[in-house]
Amino acid sequence: MKNEINMKEIDQEKIINQIRCLGIDMIHEANSGHPGIVLGAAPAMYALFAHHLNFDPKNPNYFNRDRFVMSAGHGSALLYATLYMAGFDLSLDDLKAFRQLDSKTPGHPEVGVTPGVDCTTGPLGQGFATAVGMAIAEANLRERYKIIDHYTYVLCGDGDLMEGISYEAAAIAGNLKLNRLIVLYDSNNVCLDGSTKDSFKENVAMRFISQGWNVISVEDGNSYELISKAISQAKGITEKPTLIEIKSTIGKYSEFEGTSKVHGSPLSEADITKIKEKMGLRDIFFQVSQQSMDEFQSIISERCNDLNEKFQEKLTKIPVVEKEELEYFMNPNKKIDFINYIYDAPEEKEESPRDTSKKVLNGIVSNTPFMIGGAADTFGPNKTFIDEGGVFSDENRLGKNIYYGVREHAMGAITNGLSLCGFRPYCSTFLSFSDYLRPAMRMAALMNLQNIYIFTHDSISVGEDGPTHQPIEQLLGLRSLPNFDVFRPADANEVIGSYKAIFAKESSPAVITLSRNKLPILECTNASEVEKGGYVLLDTNAKPDGIIISSGEEVHFVMEVAKNLKVKGINVRVVSMPNLGRFMKQEDAYKETILPVEVRKIVVEASSSYSWSPLIYSDKYILSMDTFGASGKYQDVYKKYGYSVEELEETIENLLK
Repeated sequence: MKNEINMKEIDQEKIINQIRCLGIDMIHEANSGHPGIVLGAAPAMYALFAHHLNFDPKNPNYFNRDRFVMSAGHGSALLYATLYMAGFDLSLDDLKAFRQLDSKTPGHPEVGVTPGVDCTTGPLGQGFATAVGMAIAEANLRERYKIIDHYTYVLCGDGDLMEGISYEAAAIAGNLKLNRLIVLYDSNNVCLDGSTKDSFKENVAMRFISQGWNVISVEDGNSYELISKAISQAKGITEKPTLIEIKSTIGKYSEFEGTSKVHGSPLSEADITKIKEKMGLRDIFFQVSQQSMDEFQSIISERCNDLNEKFQEKLTKIPVVEKEELEYFMNPNKKIDFINYIYDAPEEKEESPRDTSKKVLNGIVSNTPFMIGGAADTFGPNKTFIDEGGVFSDENRLGKNIYYGVREHAMGAITNGLSLCGFRPYCSTFLSFSDYLRPAMRMAALMNLQNIYIFTHDSISVGEDGPTHQPIEQLLGLRSLPNFDVFRPADANEVIGSYKAIFAKESSPAVITLSRNKLPILECTNASEVEKGGYVLLDTNAKPDGIIISSGEEVHFVMEVAKNLKVKGINVRVVSMPNLGRFMKQEDAYKETILPVEVRKIVVEASSSYSWSPLIYSDKYILSMDTFGASGKYQDVYKKYGYSVEELEETIENLLK
């Protein structure tokens, strides 16, 4: 039997100060960083890692570990110093390379770069909201498998809570009673521009209480004991998430303590010397007390050294089917077998792409435990509700449908949290409102998450709702996002092909944009060709006089135009381009087969022209939308902007003559 640690013999204050000094040394070495949070929030980090957070430094991806999100991502030096002291796979050389190119210690925490980092953070508020997604994931898994029982912890600051996304996410967490979500709020009343008295006077505690949270106050943020006691109290709350407001002093012990001067600028050597003197530590850069490091790790080991073994033992005792399902869930590869999906086409051979999407989702999600999703108060128009899935709530943790309310910002980040905990999540709203999700979508691309974004009402054919709801620049923005897969299918066949391509991917997020209007199911569209990004829909026996490239709803106009031009003796090839990014990544030989260099090409797409500059070198051959739309019946709106068959036919004929 292992000996119990005699906590009275361990100088825990010295461990905290060691973390502080490593952090400010890293910032000094890099001549860049944020020492204020390092000095002010170190006691909170120590209390959490030493006495509460369940993790395995030697196996940082152990599935049932507690998740920790450094929402105040600018405090990365504090996190890295803590991880190093706790025994994660980081060396002093890694700490010395803080903020340097290709190091394991980048300027803000990044998943997959630093062992022990559970979430990429930096844009304030994103980490807070992502943690809500992690807590939803845990609640679902705990109900489904019983042996999952981890907590989700967050360290955030005033800046995180100023961001509107935190308000949205907190409301969702309170409504869902996510009691295993605990937020440590480093409340120091200072932001980058100075005192928060000029920008942030609200009563944060009352705000969270009104949103269904439990709130605990710690008046002395320099006392790890009081902070640890508060965390213990929070873990005893069974009906609500908890915010622990910790009144700390930014830049504690610095000559600039309590001011914004210590927020984001390295400390002088003279100040560092005085700080170390106050702490009773040697004034040598990157000097580490081996005793303090050993004691910190022994405290952690006493609580955590056999967590993984116990979990694996529990795993062997659950039913075989459940065990296999959970093991697959824990596998990061979330490919979905599409072979057995049977599409039920309507007799009239006409269907709205969003209706086809609903059929696919209901056929796949209901039978896939690791899929879950929701909508921003748009389940009806998005057609993303899983009919047999139930609603995720405090009373039904197994529900497939998450009601986010009108909270797109939080929905995007919560989707990231679900993905980071093993789900293959999706979320939905109108394409024009995808802008609200952009920061979270960018984070998903950075983290290489397998999110699926379903955006309907993807064209000016939204009609009467007018230019506020008619997307113009959104496709361009999504296509320009690195590591993002953007599909715009023309009909039911291409919708199926888009989902097939998305489900076959092992990583990176994907978008599918969908028309709300009923569209003919074309005989020439091919689900299997969608994965290539672009392919020939209609061709001519002779050398084509021109090639028309289109996507989505506009493909149907183009098909009619091509048939009319053929009667006039003009031979046109029609190319459907459901995924421009994928097409551009094909081999040159394939691209030349589809779009021969010597043949004139015309693009027809009711969105920004800038998407098409890699393919088309003259603006006059891009029949696009570079203005906002208008309110009216969608047929009239199309005609106003030159997208009727008659006007397109005339324009294209003149371009090809």
